[in-house]
Amino acid sequence: MPDITATARAFTEARRGGRLLAGYPGTPPGDMATAYRIQDAAIESWPDTIGGWKVGRIPPPLEAQYGSDRLAGPIFRSNIREVADGAQATLSAYAGGFAAIEAEFVAVIARDAPAGQERWSLEQAAEMIAELRIGLELASSPLASINELGPAVTAADFGNNAGLVVGPAIAGWRERPLESLACEAFVDGVSVGKGGAFNLTGGPVRSVQFILELTAARGRPLRAGQLIATGQTTGIHAIEPGQSARVEFGEDGAVALVTTPFQED
Repeated sequence: MPDITATARAFTEARRGGRLLAGYPGTPPGDMATAYRIQDAAIESWPDTIGGWKVGRIPPPLEAQYGSDRLAGPIFRSNIREVADGAQATLSAYAGGFAAIEAEFVAVIARDAPAGQERWSLEQAAEMIAELRIGLELASSPLASINELGPAVTAADFGNNAGLVVGPAIAGWRERPLESLACEAFVDGVSVGKGGAFNLTGGPVRSVQFILELTAARGRPLRAGQLIATGQTTGIHAIEPGQSARVEFGEDGAVALVTTPFQED
């Protein structure tokens, strides 16, 4: 069995020190429950508060094995950048580790989730969304092979999250078809992927339903104002410190990011 505390310590010390991990620190978790135990231990030792959550897709061929279609990780307040339309933020990535950007639709939670409610319908989840905003996630980890080792390993290290850029709210999103919520991602000015909310199985609302249930079961119910990055919509696009990224959402605006090397605390 994985050593929960030792693994969590290895990840958090590497992240705080800007150091790389040559391999997974210990025995990789074989299920999501163990992965979230590692994640919870890391959260408890991390010197920041949770400002939101990233939700990622578990590939359909692996859903039965892991008992879920999605995974999640915390987004800490110090790693959230709220920007005006078209503005550029700065976030740090692990040079030599894993680093990528993802185009995101970001749900803003309207109110505190009731304590103890662990089952949510899609309709109830939709009512918990105050706004849907455009965004860009920076996925980065000191473990370069994190995404190659499976969903449980990704979840164990904060869901492979290193920050979130959040732009303006999308007007009238509830009445719009998912096909109209489209975007295109660029790295250093070169298009690397096109897509939209229609690439999210069940759409952004399904991701919010998932995270409402997961956080409640873990004793971390969602709070008003928390931000939910609902999942990549154009692909996972590699980036290195010093490079820039931009995601254009058509008439809904754009957000941009420049990455810098992670510095030790």
